[in-house]
Amino acid sequence: MNTKDKLAKRIDVAAKRAAADLIIRNGKIVNVFTSSIMSGDIAIVDGIIAGIGKYTEGGEVIDASGQWIIPGLIDGHVHIESSMLTPREFAKVVLQHGVTAVVTDPHEMANVMGSKGIQYMLDQSAGLPLDIYVNLPSCVPSTPFETSGATLEAEDLRPFYAHPKVLGLAEVMDFPALAAGSPGMISKLADANELAAHIDGHAAGIDREQLNLYMAAGIRTDHEAIDAEEARHRLELGMYLMIREGTVAKDLEALLPAVNAGNSRRCLFVTDDKLIDDLLEEGSVDYSIRLAVSKGLDPVTAIQMATLNAAECFGLRGQGAIAPGYKADLVIVDDLEMLAIRQVFKEGVCVFRNGTLQEEVFSVSAAQASPEPMHSSDDINAGMKPLRPDALELPLASDTCNVIGIIPNSLVTRHLKEQAARDRELRFIPSTERDQLKLAVVERHHRTGNIGLAVVKGFGFRKGAIVSSVAHDSHNIICAGVTDEDMLLAIRHVASMNGGLAVVADGEVLASLSLPVGGLLSEQSYSEVNQQMLGLYAALRTIGAPDAFNPFLTLSFLALPVIPELKITDKGLFEFASNRHIGVQA
Repeated sequence: MNTKDKLAKRIDVAAKRAAADLIIRNGKIVNVFTSSIMSGDIAIVDGIIAGIGKYTEGGEVIDASGQWIIPGLIDGHVHIESSMLTPREFAKVVLQHGVTAVVTDPHEMANVMGSKGIQYMLDQSAGLPLDIYVNLPSCVPSTPFETSGATLEAEDLRPFYAHPKVLGLAEVMDFPALAAGSPGMISKLADANELAAHIDGHAAGIDREQLNLYMAAGIRTDHEAIDAEEARHRLELGMYLMIREGTVAKDLEALLPAVNAGNSRRCLFVTDDKLIDDLLEEGSVDYSIRLAVSKGLDPVTAIQMATLNAAECFGLRGQGAIAPGYKADLVIVDDLEMLAIRQVFKEGVCVFRNGTLQEEVFSVSAAQASPEPMHSSDDINAGMKPLRPDALELPLASDTCNVIGIIPNSLVTRHLKEQAARDRELRFIPSTERDQLKLAVVERHHRTGNIGLAVVKGFGFRKGAIVSSVAHDSHNIICAGVTDEDMLLAIRHVASMNGGLAVVADGEVLASLSLPVGGLLSEQSYSEVNQQMLGLYAALRTIGAPDAFNPFLTLSFLALPVIPELKITDKGLFEFASNRHIGVQA
């Protein structure tokens, strides 16, 4: 049926001259336009809401007596790769939490695979009962201070704007390049501005005056505010405030005091980075709604932030509300505070009912069934130089050194200066008593042989090592440990799996998870990935890892040089404030 025929049919249903495909009646409808509750039958045809009123003719009728009906939720900024799932498996998880649309930035896959990584994510998102919108990675690599798998210039990104699911340019994190008017960055921004495309910001550590540069460049959102003052700065200058609640970065409680009746329509919820276990146990932006309501935010305002606000921010016409002419993306819940989800509808099709995912709606597209090969058995081994037995030795001329200090549940670290133990050859010795471990980043893309070494404090391990090929944003192999022997074993094991996570202790691999798609994604089901993650957590407990934060996700962000204060790349220890590498020696 063509668009004209569908439109004529929808008008006939709205006028009650034809029967609806589906009618949902007797529910309390949350009106996010007026912040009120209304009643009426919801008549749906061809996946679109035809009308709200009194409708009696329908192929299927659902009685929602005693329940509330809210729009499908929208996550305004998420990296699907952080779930370690393919888009298909990711969709299965978030739909259970009422999320019917996400805006994703595939810069993890892009940093490893370049344009092929973006195309892979687009192809794998096609035909799913979840709208996966894409903002194109703006900074691949994120900075020139690390070695990534690829480099993307404006001309590489330009063809993707023609794709119907591409909304704009993703988080601009290379602020020095923007501030200096770098030709490459200006070209990317100019393309997005000329196309009236959306541009996301990444204003970590940026003060109010510097935010002017982001706004002047056409950037309209940011998810890096960490306190209420920073949140107000963004709102005052005209930005949409993205309130992030992920696995590591948990900013909602700190930002919520900045939200009021006058500015709430400029606020939306995002997860940014969330691991599979947290998605399953807590949820996505539905968890943000529950948490915000528990802290005193009006439930309808919280729902509005997770629906209409996000849709308007990104120009998603016909989404984010329950209204005639809008997509029938609906969630039926038992209450508005705990948001206990009973049914989820994507374009009028029930995808989740009473605790059960409707697997039959997940048809496999041709691109999903036969994707372009993204990996081979020797990708990482081909890209990484073999490690010598002494590769991780860290000389210290004196016992005072620069130390990366972990802040639990934060992407920001502290720049510490501490005394450290040394052996007779004046090499750093990790100390569990001082909670000082060795940290290494091993380049895995171009056989440079680069190995960045540092001292990290805050993991609390008593023994062993942990390792990951997920290391934002260039995704080299990152490892923290108590002994060089366990660290070498951990790094070699991950290379042998062509990417993944592992916990090692006393010369033995205790647990691991293979991530062969770019060293970032599993090809297994979400339940299988979750079970293996639980095995990794059990192994973490045996080496003394704390429960207060997620060691693996924390580890992965220690390699991100665009976040304060001290980080590590394959080229060495990096100081955010001076925007340069520094020595471990203080």
